[in-house]
Amino acid sequence: MSDWPRLGPGGSADICLLLEGTYPFVSGGVSSWVHQIIRGLPELTFSIAFLGGERAAYDEIRYEKPDNVVHLEMHYMMDGEELPPPRVVRGRHAAFEQVKQLHEYLRQPDGRAAPALQAMVELLGRRDGITLSDFLYSKQAWSYVQDHYERFSSEPSFIDYFWTVRNMHQPLFKLSDIADSLPPARIYHSVSTGYAGFLGTLLRQRRQRPFILTEHGIYTKERKIDLAQAEWIQDTRETLGTAIDEEASYIRRLWIHFFEGLGRFAYASASPIVSLYEGNRQRQLADGAAQDRTQVVPNGIDLPRFSALRESRPAGVPPVVGLIGRVVPIKDIKTFIRAMHSVCTQHPQAEGWIVGPEDEDAEYVHECRDLVENLGLAERVRFLGFRRVDEILPQLGVLVLTSISEALPLVVLEGFAAGVPAVTTDVGSCSELIEGSNEADRAIGVAGELVPIASPEDTARAILRLLDNPVRWEATQRAGIERVERFYTQTDMFQAYRDIYETALAEGVS
Repeated sequence: MSDWPRLGPGGSADICLLLEGTYPFVSGGVSSWVHQIIRGLPELTFSIAFLGGERAAYDEIRYEKPDNVVHLEMHYMMDGEELPPPRVVRGRHAAFEQVKQLHEYLRQPDGRAAPALQAMVELLGRRDGITLSDFLYSKQAWSYVQDHYERFSSEPSFIDYFWTVRNMHQPLFKLSDIADSLPPARIYHSVSTGYAGFLGTLLRQRRQRPFILTEHGIYTKERKIDLAQAEWIQDTRETLGTAIDEEASYIRRLWIHFFEGLGRFAYASASPIVSLYEGNRQRQLADGAAQDRTQVVPNGIDLPRFSALRESRPAGVPPVVGLIGRVVPIKDIKTFIRAMHSVCTQHPQAEGWIVGPEDEDAEYVHECRDLVENLGLAERVRFLGFRRVDEILPQLGVLVLTSISEALPLVVLEGFAAGVPAVTTDVGSCSELIEGSNEADRAIGVAGELVPIASPEDTARAILRLLDNPVRWEATQRAGIERVERFYTQTDMFQAYRDIYETALAEGVS
């Protein structure tokens, strides 16, 4: 970490990136995109404010520092820290009345976004508003929590409700402190809503500098998936299916609505609000983003780098099926393993490679490895850990994504450029990548296969249709190459973000 600098007094950066749980401590996905953007705009300087959960989960930087990164600082939302000493605190009645109005806006969003934002900025962590001590110890806070429990809670005990409210809101006071202490920047740019987006909201309001928001996946949607599976939330009834808003426990719904509220604050403060494809832009609009602030900038890849990999491909269709991604539940590695059981039964030479870091969810990794053993696939399905995709892609016959949520996966574009057709679940922009996004794009042809979520049988059949049919495989390979070369270049992506930054700087803050 010694080669990642910190700005001294008076130092500043052109762009401050607000990153939650990603770069530079996590490999692949959004982190790869962040690294790509920084290196692709060498004329700009970047500082990084990294927000994590617990410090112990982020022990190693995964990227070599780009020359134009001038500052890195880390903050951990869930680490235990010394709290203000307990004392009798009365609390300000007027401030808690404003909090009441703020929560009313969050329950029923309407045209009061600007006053709500102003109230939040003036109250949070301010001596004449609500300090952390006020929140933790004041009679006003206790009365407020008690009143809301009696009025709105339908399920948990008061003690569960009380500690949920505390754990939910306490990090916001830390974010307020971070917003006051961050080195200056000309622009603040968050790559999600959530805590990072809320920090961007505070910086936009307090420093009157432009705030840009880019969403790869939709944060609130992904948090719903995480919260549906979170074992640290004690349910009094079981969550069924995917209808979390209807079936989840009250505590789970409370967390979901909390992150939805943070998202609305970010949407009300950011301009522009960028998504990777039209489907996610429509989701942002439904969640409260203003249409005139939204735009689509697709991911782009380094075509010369990945197209060169085609030269090292073997002749024919390699019987190697690869999943490149983190070994975590949202990637649904178990469906890939079960699909490979069917593929290996019908294709004697087939192998399955799981290529990605295994350090985020040790229990899930263990379950996946056990599943491989139990299905008798120990000699056919391999866990390779994190590898450079340049090493892996030339060896693959088919690239597979079994994810239950994606945005616009870079690895599929990289695979196309390297000459690898894909089988993906029908999530995010994957249908556009496989089949095309408009008439001209669709005329190119299909670049692989789409399959339903959590369907090993459909996934296996799709893989075999490519492995066992060289003519079809070659047609999908050609389509993937042409699609990425026409619509997904990093040159176009870099220019789009150069224009966004220049426009933000020219327009300032209204």
